[in-house]
Amino acid sequence: MRKRHALLGSCLAALVAGTVVPSTAYAAEQVNLPPAVQDLQAQPGGCASGDEPEYVRSFPVLKARLTDPVEDDRVGYPEQLTAEFEIWWSDPDGIEQRRSWTTSPTYVDRVHSITLPSDIPSETVISWHVRANDGVAYSPWSSEAPGAACRFVYDGESPAAPVVSSPEYPAETYWAGGVGIYGSFTMDSSSADVVEYRYTFLGGPSGTVRPAETGGPATIRYVPLSRGPKTLSVQALDRAGRMSMPTNYTFHPNAASAPVSRWKLDDEAGSATAAAEAGEAARAGRGVTFGGPAPSGAPLSSTATLDGSRHAFLTTDSPAVDSGRTFAVGAWVRPARDDRSMTVLSQDTASGAAYALALEAPREASASYSFTLGDTKISGGAPEAGEWAYLLGLYDTETGYAQLFVNGHEVGTKTEAAPVRADGAFQIGRILGPHGYRQRWHGEIGDVRAYDRLVVPSEVTELARRKPRLLGHWSFSTADDGTTPENGGGASLRLAPGASIYRAPDFCIPDVDPDCPTWPRYPLVGDGHLELDGESGHVALDTPVVDTGDSFTLGVVARIEQDDATRPMTVLSQAGEHTDAFKLRYDPARYAWQLIMPERDEAGAPETVVAQVEMPDGANGDGTRLAVVYDDATDTVKLFADGYTNADATAHLRNGWTSSGPLQVGRARTADGWGEYLKGQVDEVQAYAGALRDDDVIGLGWETDPCLC
Repeated sequence: MRKRHALLGSCLAALVAGTVVPSTAYAAEQVNLPPAVQDLQAQPGGCASGDEPEYVRSFPVLKARLTDPVEDDRVGYPEQLTAEFEIWWSDPDGIEQRRSWTTSPTYVDRVHSITLPSDIPSETVISWHVRANDGVAYSPWSSEAPGAACRFVYDGESPAAPVVSSPEYPAETYWAGGVGIYGSFTMDSSSADVVEYRYTFLGGPSGTVRPAETGGPATIRYVPLSRGPKTLSVQALDRAGRMSMPTNYTFHPNAASAPVSRWKLDDEAGSATAAAEAGEAARAGRGVTFGGPAPSGAPLSSTATLDGSRHAFLTTDSPAVDSGRTFAVGAWVRPARDDRSMTVLSQDTASGAAYALALEAPREASASYSFTLGDTKISGGAPEAGEWAYLLGLYDTETGYAQLFVNGHEVGTKTEAAPVRADGAFQIGRILGPHGYRQRWHGEIGDVRAYDRLVVPSEVTELARRKPRLLGHWSFSTADDGTTPENGGGASLRLAPGASIYRAPDFCIPDVDPDCPTWPRYPLVGDGHLELDGESGHVALDTPVVDTGDSFTLGVVARIEQDDATRPMTVLSQAGEHTDAFKLRYDPARYAWQLIMPERDEAGAPETVVAQVEMPDGANGDGTRLAVVYDDATDTVKLFADGYTNADATAHLRNGWTSSGPLQVGRARTADGWGEYLKGQVDEVQAYAGALRDDDVIGLGWETDPCLC
């Protein structure tokens, strides 16, 4: 106790003597500085202090961050701040209403907030501001200059559902407009505060569109890509972010309209004109011969052959289509050469051409196809002399883009272009230049079409489609005199020693028939399959089954027991003079089925190899359904396993070459003769001229052929 008294006395003595404790002196001398307010928000919005208030769809939470100058941070006395929020508005009688709230004290640099009550009026401009207090002084109101009051409007009502209309596609009308024809769709809500419409074409595009003025209508453009009922779902959005109930607008586009001009060019030999299925007949020059060859698998019986001379053309007196609007032009072509530029079709203007489809052959670059519209040119594709291609040029005035398609695939880069309206003659096989007609076509042209609408993607694909033709299908269900028949009565396959047909066992009851196997072994597919011994067993045709220089498809089911997969074994091959044109085999080192295609008929030629990783006996032990698809039009080769392919099983193959040797099942050509004999089972060999579509490949490997319609 005495020590405490002594200590207190010494402290008092120090004060009396004028010795001041530093912190106490600082507190006595420091002038208090007012706190500050910043970062105002009316969540879910901000602080709208301009001409337009913030529109909110729920009762907002008012927020502000409070700070205090660092000089006020007195040692031992941390300050606490409170926020005073105030709101005001004018009621319907014009009387100002005010409310205020003060928050609990907290330390500096904290966010203070209040939640407004649910009885605040809606559709009324409410102003608010805030000030801070540090226990000694208030900050200025946040609305004082240079600040301004924040303002918001609480919107408690959702906008009315919009009304949708379309002159081209009236609701519930059978049938209107058509595939590839644009229509306008106008959305309008009776609510005056709508700022946006959100729309979705069910199963199609979606987006947003804003009216020119708040509460006004908005219009979009849409083009149907298929016939049948379509539904447009639309919702209106107001300034507060409230969404209306959806309006569903159902309409029924008609089927795609026919070309406005079309010349099949399948006229009788010796004709002087080409008849028009639509539009105007075309006069033929002396360099045109009708009755030429047609692309296999395409719906053409013949084409026109143009000899490349100054008389190799067909022409009309008027345009084929209005090129100042959306249009498309297309044709089947087979160039006789690819070393000079040649025109497929063009449209005359007073001084040149409005548009043209052509083959371009620059001196210092590879040849390509092109679509020209005015000053815009799109190039792509890889023309080859003697090879068919389907060309289509398209211009869409809605988007302003021109596009070029070769064999159903877009090539080059779609490019912005300006429409060019022309009223001159339409030309097939030449183009008008500064000094007359030039770049005359040498080769075949067929089925020239012109459309006054958008040609949609599915149509582009179908126009270029060449339907595959079945060449042979062997199910290995029976054998007679060393051969197994083709299902449709075509050429039989010859069975070599070591090859046999295994058939399903007859029905029996194991407990009754002692010769009945307890676990009978069934064929891969159907009633039988081919058994090969891995030493000499194989089957073969006397001739090639597919033209490997053109598009082809092969399907087969194969199984190798895992214990037997100790070396490469070939399922299918077809040889040339020096090497196989293709070889489909299993490589156990890579645990994969492989397709090998040499680039040339030379021993040791570079090879294109694609692979599918798969067990030799299939994913479930029942074998693997394999397919090879070579598409000469797109220069691609694909290997499928059980109906599917991938990037590793797809490759570019610029030029296939025609093999002369017969189809081999179960072996391949090797350096010293024949080898890679298969020990395993094979079933359902199918061969097609033409490339099957990916969706059709999954139908291979069964006793019935896939639908190719």
